[in-house]
Amino acid sequence: TMSNPADSFTLPSSDEGWEKSQLMGGIDPSDSQYGEDFKGKGVAEDPTLWGRPGHLTSTEADTFFKFKEEVNSRGGDFKDTVYCFGLEEGEVWALCRWLRARKYVYDDVIAMIEEATAVRKDAKQDNFYPNPVDALGCEASLFYAQYPQLYSGYAKTGVPLFISKPGILNVDGMEVITTLDGILKFHWHIMMHDFADRLRSQKAKDPEKFKRFECLCVLDLDNLTMSQLSRKTLSIIKEQSAIDSVAFPETMYKMILLNAPSFFSATWRLIKGWLDPRTAAKIEVISSKTEGEARLLELVDADNLPSDYGGKAQDTERTLANTCEGEEDRLVTKMLYLRGHGSETMDVPAGMSVQATIITRSTAGASFSLTDYDTKAILSKDQEVVHQDENALTPTRLLLNAEKIKGPLKLKVKADSNASRFTTHNFLIAFSFFKA
Repeated sequence: TMSNPADSFTLPSSDEGWEKSQLMGGIDPSDSQYGEDFKGKGVAEDPTLWGRPGHLTSTEADTFFKFKEEVNSRGGDFKDTVYCFGLEEGEVWALCRWLRARKYVYDDVIAMIEEATAVRKDAKQDNFYPNPVDALGCEASLFYAQYPQLYSGYAKTGVPLFISKPGILNVDGMEVITTLDGILKFHWHIMMHDFADRLRSQKAKDPEKFKRFECLCVLDLDNLTMSQLSRKTLSIIKEQSAIDSVAFPETMYKMILLNAPSFFSATWRLIKGWLDPRTAAKIEVISSKTEGEARLLELVDADNLPSDYGGKAQDTERTLANTCEGEEDRLVTKMLYLRGHGSETMDVPAGMSVQATIITRSTAGASFSLTDYDTKAILSKDQEVVHQDENALTPTRLLLNAEKIKGPLKLKVKADSNASRFTTHNFLIAFSFFKA
């Protein structure tokens, strides 16, 4: 057995200016017993420590210093790319994050950062879209109604908890409200103005303990069907993943795939074989809801875990409703696939009032009216909505009732298409609820 002179080593409190022996966890770089077979301190026992500060090999530490010199000499956009979350991340943590992404192969790391700098260029010129409406062409609450995803508290390690629900992703609704370009701009906004802010605030709160700028991702696959994994859905996921893998590498702490349907588990076994073993080791697929909640409670304190995932924190539906603008209490949307005539209904409970807005990209258009489903009373006469510019980022909207309609009642939205009954046109109905 190899004697380890570095057992008493503790990581330096500063994130800057580490010496080679510190990068190696207190090991003397000249000690011949740590030869080519040495994988880094503690790495044989815990492979997740590979490439992290305090666990480097002598060769990796040499690459670190060469890389550090290059980053500082280039400065400018190159350095901004490396410190994408700000200098607050700390020198050793930021640099090792990029080095791990390309397995400490120096030329590959430099090529990756040059590529990431090019990928970031347009978004950077617009300061990564600080206003989500400018990015999407619509308010964020409308986007979340089609694709529920949110940051909600923090894991026990301090990393932000992110929950996404691709099982209820409404691709047709997304296509009405925004474009793929808008979705990608919004992704830059989230990464640079939401995720990054959370990381920096955690670092400011606990600079001694919070070092890893990472995220615990939960993908809730409940209600996922084969048909949802369409070309359009996959293209959204693929484009977002491409940005993350090149511009925000090594930021996944763990990914938990919850409520995985049986067809997905079989697919996953195949996909896992294609992944880098270190990445695959960070991903867990759990089909049982009970097992999933138990696993999340191992990773997240109950006070930080939403109640609909087994914790005690605010449930995700309420957190998403809080993204609504102004007085709006919550937003519910329904797709209307209109061929000739069609309708949708919405229950408005006592104590609430509602406004209905039609959103579309249909250049044929349609006429809409509102009635009380039970009494047949007309609440809003026929109004026409037609989208004029099919290349516009923003869709066309029509508010059907400026005066809010009070519950309790069942509201009926009736539609008559301007197009022939042989073509289908898509309309999104947005019901904005207010406390009466």
